[in-house]
Amino acid sequence: MSRKLSKVAPAWWDYTTLDDEILSDAAALTPETLFQLSRPGFQVIYHDTLEDFYLAEALEYVAAWRRSTADNPVGLCGPIGPTEQLPLVARIVNDLDLDVREGHFWGMDEWVDEHHQPVPTGHPLSFAKADMEMCFHRIRPELRMPESHLHFPTGDFAAYSATYDTIHCATMQGGQGETKHWAFNDPVQRTGKYAELPPTPEEYRQLATRVTQLHPMTIIQNARTSGGGQVASIPEYAATVGPVETWKAEKVTIWQAGCHDNPFGMRLSAWMIAKHLPDSAVPMSLLADHPNVEFHYYRYGLGSTAAEMH
Repeated sequence: MSRKLSKVAPAWWDYTTLDDEILSDAAALTPETLFQLSRPGFQVIYHDTLEDFYLAEALEYVAAWRRSTADNPVGLCGPIGPTEQLPLVARIVNDLDLDVREGHFWGMDEWVDEHHQPVPTGHPLSFAKADMEMCFHRIRPELRMPESHLHFPTGDFAAYSATYDTIHCATMQGGQGETKHWAFNDPVQRTGKYAELPPTPEEYRQLATRVTQLHPMTIIQNARTSGGGQVASIPEYAATVGPVETWKAEKVTIWQAGCHDNPFGMRLSAWMIAKHLPDSAVPMSLLADHPNVEFHYYRYGLGSTAAEMH
């Protein structure tokens, strides 16, 4: 039997198509009961200050790069959203005189234009531009890795994907979008073979780095967080790292300060992972099957799911 239509975009799958019991259970989570969802393979971690939150995220970059050698290269895959950790990474490296020339970095996604070509680094929304300006160009030249150690999902996707086989990804970081995505792994459109049911978790996990069409919620969210509300300025497509590469990462850490997703969403994905309820309408829930996942929350950014008039 077909599942209910999305309340947000009926031509798409998303979390509003889930069974009402799952939605109610997630909404009922308090900060205290959310914290208790930790289980082997999934850890919920709270940070009491934003300073601690972003410093902990930045230190994951340094920890990965300090493990890397020419013979055993190691790197980290990082997001744009959040970005507050990026200048901290450069400051830590510079102030401690850390030689990270053997380290590697993967950008996890990038906007593409209507011809499915990556936007140039001069584009104001370019993720590669943000990484370079906020982090790598701030690291002293004698300490930073060469540009050949910086891998972005542009051009040859197969070559980008193959680097995860030759370089160990110690950590894949991400934020969580309103469609419960990491990178731009959005739910798919409700059409063709997926008209009645979304892809199975097994099907969705076969997706590798690719160009993907973005869910309307994702476009609106990025207009809100990055474009001053100008929805028309946000591309409809993006290149993104896929589950295939994600499952090659030693650890996946998701960072939620309360800026990108809402109080309900920050609870829903944790509930589905903890209770092992993977569903591709909630892509983040597929991490229930990854062996090492951490959700980091700014404790006071969790908010409340109670009705409140404004």
